[in-house]
Amino acid sequence: MKETTAPALRTVSHDLPPSGEFIAFMAGDWAPSPLPGDIRLPVADLAAARRERLSRRFPGERLIVPAGGFKVRSNDCDHRFRPHSAYVWLTGLTGEEQAGHVLVLEPDGPHRHEAVLYLRPRSPRTGDEFYRDRRYGEFWVGRRPELAEAERMTGIRCAHLDDIDLLPPGRDASADDELASVLSELRLVKDAWEVEQLQLAVDHTAAGFEDVVRALPRALAHPRGERWIEGVFGLRARAEGNGTGYETIAASGAHACVLHWIRNDGRLNPRELLLLDAGVETDTLYTSDITRTLPLSGRFSPVQRQVYELVLAAQEAGIAALKPGASFRDFHRAGMRVIAEGLAEWGVLRSAEGDLHRRYTLCSSGHMLGLDVHDCAQARADAYLDGVLEEGQVLTVEPGLYLQPDDETLPPELRGIGVRVEDDLVITAEGARLMSGALPRTPDAIEDWMGELTGGTSQR
Repeated sequence: MKETTAPALRTVSHDLPPSGEFIAFMAGDWAPSPLPGDIRLPVADLAAARRERLSRRFPGERLIVPAGGFKVRSNDCDHRFRPHSAYVWLTGLTGEEQAGHVLVLEPDGPHRHEAVLYLRPRSPRTGDEFYRDRRYGEFWVGRRPELAEAERMTGIRCAHLDDIDLLPPGRDASADDELASVLSELRLVKDAWEVEQLQLAVDHTAAGFEDVVRALPRALAHPRGERWIEGVFGLRARAEGNGTGYETIAASGAHACVLHWIRNDGRLNPRELLLLDAGVETDTLYTSDITRTLPLSGRFSPVQRQVYELVLAAQEAGIAALKPGASFRDFHRAGMRVIAEGLAEWGVLRSAEGDLHRRYTLCSSGHMLGLDVHDCAQARADAYLDGVLEEGQVLTVEPGLYLQPDDETLPPELRGIGVRVEDDLVITAEGARLMSGALPRTPDAIEDWMGELTGGTSQR
């Protein structure tokens, strides 16, 4: 089985060696402090049903799904830990204390499995881990559940992580392509609880976008206004959820032509646009993914409006193509037809035929959304990219135009403009429901919204 725990950090301790008297003193006089009795996770029953679905796909085989381990950021500092999404989906456990833990589905007859969760339980008060271990000690990183408490939380039989060394090999989700693909494919259709969590992520994200607009006057005055924007959104994400679901893109001016611009070190120019691509990740680890392109002055210039309206028209065409049974790629094709025709009308392309428009669009127009921002990425093509949409799937529709500042195929007035409009939608029996409709999308509505939030007035 693949190693799931991080190696010991090589550090220089600044602590003096403890005396025997101190060790004995620390070992006694601690009051009982159990977790509350009613600690069962709200998602525990759903997670059990998910494990049963996985079990049916691999009869008689031992399945190993690690949470993952710590990764060192530098020297003796780890990155904040987030458990692997398949582990979260199957257990409901989301916290940083899950580092190193492993879910095992043990064959229990030809057609079922018993789940066993191998974990590191609460630090005992009979040793020095609880007050000296900087990675796992309770006094350093907080309390972990005891084995019995973890069983009550999850409904899964729990065992000490040390016992996993005795486990025979099995199919490991971190190394087995088929198991990883099946886990992704099982997550493609969201249940009602998952859709609720995603809607919560969307709602928090919308509040974060409002925070950003209110903060624009301060951001415009700062020499690294993009970072001010990133920080304002990050505050909302940490206050309302686990944090951001991915690194925030706060791209002003020509930075918006860099698809994954996360340096966010630029100054804001009121004559330019801000492309903000950001999402709040809930405490249950479901994320939103929304992009708005905003005029930093509060009003679009004529050429900015021209580009924005073409991208918005492409998004509307893509959204109209969403329905159960439609090919996953249909919404991208619909949006790109609009883009290509628009570029031809502008004289940028000689014809809307062919794929030369891709010079200005660069990537696809959307992806599945869930526990990962690019959710279910290990699903096989016939189930996802070349498959059909199903009721309950959640995805983004996000066409964009990225008109590079040094692109001599473009007239000078278009160069350096980047526009993306991205929304989150859930497939319904009738088509699709716009989950992020609380945020305005049309140029007029954006100008009015920005004016209201900043205390200004629209001057259209």
